[in-house]
Amino acid sequence: MSRFRSLSELDDDGGGIDMSPLIDCVFILLIFFIVTTTFVEETGVDVDKPQAASAVSLEKNSILIAVTTAGAVVYGGQEIGIAGVQPLVKRLIQKEDLPVIVQADSEVPAGLFVRVIDEAKLAGASRVSVATRKESS
Repeated sequence: MSRFRSLSELDDDGGGIDMSPLIDCVFILLIFFIVTTTFVEETGVDVDKPQAASAVSLEKNSILIAVTTAGAVVYGGQEIGIAGVQPLVKRLIQKEDLPVIVQADSEVPAGLFVRVIDEAKLAGASRVSVATRKESS
């Protein structure tokens, strides 16, 4: 037997790089980013929000309720009606005190708009805001 091995004898494992630790690391990072990302839930309908000069950005994690010109009250793409606002808000604020943002079309009657805000406050929401478009200067 020879003291020196040939190059082909040393290369029995294929000589490739083990990619499994790298793949594990990538999956762990992916899971981390998915878990820590906050998802903004849309109302599911388009409303023409009124303009306001005093508009400011609000929190991303909130309860969005839309009111359409036809009088439909919508949450998450489903019509819940006026009667559904209070139970919905009460259920969602049990875990965390989330702000409620009402996205009302500019043509919605004031009475309907006030009733939606009132139902949210009766459910225990401490912060109820109105969604507007920032007035362009």
